[in-house]
Amino acid sequence: MTRYLISFNAGAMDHIPEEEIPDVSKTTHAVIQEAVNAGVWVFGAGLQSQRASVVGTDGVVTDGPYPETKEVIGGFCVVDVASREEALEWAAKVAASCRCAQEVRELLPDPEHDAMLRQAGRRW
Repeated sequence: MTRYLISFNAGAMDHIPEEEIPDVSKTTHAVIQEAVNAGVWVFGAGLQSQRASVVGTDGVVTDGPYPETKEVIGGFCVVDVASREEALEWAAKVAASCRCAQEVRELLPDPEHDAMLRQAGRRW
């Protein structure tokens, strides 16, 4: 199985009228439940873009976001699926439920990371 990040940019859902947000939430949670039931859901969340910070290699913290940043991730989920095609199918379901386009990227495998999690009795 391969993990994929499915994400959308901050502001991508701004076109949705406030009164329709509960329906979008309900539909999106149904897709999440479907992914959980299918055993492919790993994790997902929306992000607070106005609370972003950058920590430099020297430990210095700079608050953001920055005006020159054109796009920041507004929300994401990770699925663990057998193929890119399957990841694209899940992204299509998420896009329909969230009413916004989704970007799909394969997460690079890290066997050492997975081994550490297994040793700790956890799963990604």
